[in-house]
Amino acid sequence: MIKYILKRLLVLLPVLLVISIVIFGTVKAMPGDEVTAYFGAGSRATEEQRDQVREKLGLDKSLPEQYVRWLGRVVTGDLGNSVSLKKPVADVIGPYVWNTFYLNALSLIIALLFAIPIGIRQAVKKGSFFDNFWSVFSLLGISVPTFFFAMLLIFFVGNNIPGMPINGMYDPMLKSFGYSSVFQMIGDVAVHSILPVTVLAFSNFATFSRYVRNSMVEVINMDYIRTARSKGLKEKVVIYRHAFKNARIPLVTLLGLYIPSLFSGAVILETVFVWPGIGKILIDSINNRDTSLAMACLIFSAVLMVLGNLLADIAYSFVDPRIKVED
Repeated sequence: MIKYILKRLLVLLPVLLVISIVIFGTVKAMPGDEVTAYFGAGSRATEEQRDQVREKLGLDKSLPEQYVRWLGRVVTGDLGNSVSLKKPVADVIGPYVWNTFYLNALSLIIALLFAIPIGIRQAVKKGSFFDNFWSVFSLLGISVPTFFFAMLLIFFVGNNIPGMPINGMYDPMLKSFGYSSVFQMIGDVAVHSILPVTVLAFSNFATFSRYVRNSMVEVINMDYIRTARSKGLKEKVVIYRHAFKNARIPLVTLLGLYIPSLFSGAVILETVFVWPGIGKILIDSINNRDTSLAMACLIFSAVLMVLGNLLADIAYSFVDPRIKVED
């Protein structure tokens, strides 16, 4: 297993290198000027001051040299400085990453709590009203864009439920004057989380329930399931201990691909709900031409994506003993 992981990590290095080149080139090709972002719009900075900042930021060098310098800093853990916020990028993205993780992890847990039992029951009652209803429901969840559902929810709640927060993570007044207790802060965050968690959980439920259903339908029709039933085993034992145990591989694959999004954020959703997560800070950095911050967010997401694939492959051998990891 250790040899396999080391080999995979070595293979991932050139992949990450290519991704870093694409990210660097794409961000640098964006319209705008980092020097202007540094001074702010409408600044009366002289050309001499602008040249000094350009030299400080390394923008006087060629693009290949800029890339090599940037990659060298990233490898050593230096993500640079945010020109718009005047802070180290590592200090900026830290709190936002955990805000994103809280939102996505909570919605994932809620989605799985409903998707797994409903997906299993759909497979058991294939073709019934229960199966058809939840199939249409999940299809609706997959088809409707999250930002559209989010805006509908904001419109409905804003017009029908007075006092329910529709954006942000905290009450600005409570946060500015200070919370009276930890429980008040937790309650404030929990109330502000209701709408974004609902949207994300709805979308995740639709995807996971379909995967569970389709995987279970395939497994239930196998010979060993019929054999288990013929031996007189209870239906719950057949379904949950035998069938679902072997239907988890597609679910593990999906979870492995979903792991990166726990930290990398839902860009559009966080923007709609003004949620202070990594997705929103990415959009803000692009709008502000803050290249160091934008590249740090993108490379962070890329690393999580390739690691998520690796974790999914490793998890296969634990979920299904028939799958052996080759050295």
